[in-house]
Amino acid sequence: MATVAQRRTPSPRELTRVAERISFIYLERCTIHREDNAITAEDADGTTHIPSATIGTLLLGPGTRITHQAMSVLGESGAAVAWVGEQGIRYYAGGRSLNRSAALLEAQATRWANRRTRLEVARAMYRLRFPDEDPSGSSRQELLGREGRRVKDCYRREAQRTGVTWLGRHYVPGDFSSGDAPNQAVTAAAQCMYGIAHAVIAALGCSPGLGFVHSGHELSFVLDVADLYKTEIGIPTAFEVAAEHGDDIGARTRRALRDRINTERLLDRCVQDIKGLLLTHQKTETTLESLDQVNLQSDRDKVLPAGRNYAIEATW
Repeated sequence: MATVAQRRTPSPRELTRVAERISFIYLERCTIHREDNAITAEDADGTTHIPSATIGTLLLGPGTRITHQAMSVLGESGAAVAWVGEQGIRYYAGGRSLNRSAALLEAQATRWANRRTRLEVARAMYRLRFPDEDPSGSSRQELLGREGRRVKDCYRREAQRTGVTWLGRHYVPGDFSSGDAPNQAVTAAAQCMYGIAHAVIAALGCSPGLGFVHSGHELSFVLDVADLYKTEIGIPTAFEVAAEHGDDIGARTRRALRDRINTERLLDRCVQDIKGLLLTHQKTETTLESLDQVNLQSDRDKVLPAGRNYAIEATW
């Protein structure tokens, strides 16, 4: 058997695509080990084996302990790892996911750094959310006003559809229980969507902080992407759960949202939407899948291969 030092790191082409993975797995009060290319979760009820290559994001709740080798196989598999609070309500820290290309990050930074293209992306995001409207020519203030009206309409529409009493959006940061049942469900759904968006953004190598609608926060782009699916998936699922009148609405919302995400193939959509928003038509899929390709920048946007000494070359 090969030792840890002798194991070969898989290339990106050998890994399971992000769009084909389980969106997230939440574990608490267990010890997580590695066995071959799987992780094991051991608790009082026994041991569960989970193939690491099938995980999009592993959420580690209270009472979890994870070994170095478990983190190693998760890193090799390109799975994101996040340390969260009870039942995934709070996000504490995240582990680096595997990524080999900076193509999307560079495209994001380029479009973000220019005020005109930044507004173009914001308009494109609005068009993705509300395809029946044309935001061309709209200012940022107009986009915000139109978005606010559409979200309010969505709340009223879902309340009428599900028969849930809706008294408006009320959320106290840090106090999940302060809201009524539909507000708790909406909050739980939003937290899940943020985690999923963050996992996809990290897996693609984009910056969570360079947002086009939101700004000034380390997760601005995460909020942007999660909002793309708020009125289509997040809010409707939350109201459906609230209409069931059961206990533990947070957990039930997460399970319902997980099922909806799998049915809708949201991870695949999220990947394609981010690429469509950030990349120009000249960019190709192969550019994003470069295998360990490191280049050097020269003048006039010329790119040179790394790993060479250019001290005696004067032609570039």
